[in-house]
Amino acid sequence: MDQPSTPIQMEGPVCPVPLRHNEQIVLGHGSGGRMTNDLIRQVFQPALSSPALLEGNDFARLSLPEGAALQGRLITSTDCHIVSPLFFPGGDIGRLAVCGTVNDIAVSGARPLYLTAGFILEEGLPIDTLHRVVQSMQAAAGEAGVQIVAGDTKVVERGKADGLFITTTGIGWLPDQIHIGGERAQKGDVVLVSGSVGDHGIAVLAERGELGFTTEIKSDTAPLNHLIDAMLQAAPHVHVLRDPTRGGLATTLKEIAEQSRVDIQLEEKAIPIAPGVRAACEMLGFDPLYIANEGKMIVILPEDEADAALQALRAHPYGVSAMRIGAVLPGQSGRVSIRTPLGATRVLDMLAGEMLPRIC
Repeated sequence: MDQPSTPIQMEGPVCPVPLRHNEQIVLGHGSGGRMTNDLIRQVFQPALSSPALLEGNDFARLSLPEGAALQGRLITSTDCHIVSPLFFPGGDIGRLAVCGTVNDIAVSGARPLYLTAGFILEEGLPIDTLHRVVQSMQAAAGEAGVQIVAGDTKVVERGKADGLFITTTGIGWLPDQIHIGGERAQKGDVVLVSGSVGDHGIAVLAERGELGFTTEIKSDTAPLNHLIDAMLQAAPHVHVLRDPTRGGLATTLKEIAEQSRVDIQLEEKAIPIAPGVRAACEMLGFDPLYIANEGKMIVILPEDEADAALQALRAHPYGVSAMRIGAVLPGQSGRVSIRTPLGATRVLDMLAGEMLPRIC
């Protein structure tokens, strides 16, 4: 079939825009999409504003006091985890809690060092379940090479906590020569993704029994710090790293485009999607580009380092299916678009509401 000489432009958000909710919290405020961003800007930032918070990354860069003997910066990040069910193919809430925070530290280019963990336990939670979760956290921390150094535990009445909630905070160390952030994408950069997208969300949904058919898809929950270290040795001038968790690949790229004031275009046929994920999304009417991931990352870097970065990613078990999926274009509108195999172009906006609640 001949390709159209001029791409067809199809504007508009991919998800229905919900009614505004200004008086109470709804599930959409936890989606990681537009409603989450509005909540942060309207409620949290005005009251809790600081230079690090206003940068808009998943981590905060903190300078040491003048005269400190060590050179570099501290990196910190914090996460809450409310996945249901607690155990799913490829992971559980404990592994998720460790990997999620490790990755938020690592995408700054820093070395994750320490974690703290807070547990909210529901009355009636089996002690054996808690043992399994804590042992999983220990194993994940060992794989990532971090220590869990502090914690806290609270118990709430039966029916008040969905079994178990975990909050983790991470601390890492960033050398002065590394400068990576969502505001640093530049015209001419290349966009990579470290592997297939949507695996985590579909694996959790399948474990809930909501697909209507069985699937072999497993969550991609994994610590990415060693993968990132290997890639940065091969491609030291990476501009942006981000793990596309809530809101998926599309929402995360839209956030980056707005932070950097650039335009990004993706090639749909280049984006790796597992057949089971694609089948589930087609049956349920989901777009896999908006499904959560917990072991993938977006890389935006100069074109002359793209091949070296891909080679390094593919040499690691967590990056074997890495692909080049797009580019940063001239323009400053913060627009993200995707070109279909037929040559049409559609615009990707942030996820408008909550697609899959209690997913991470």
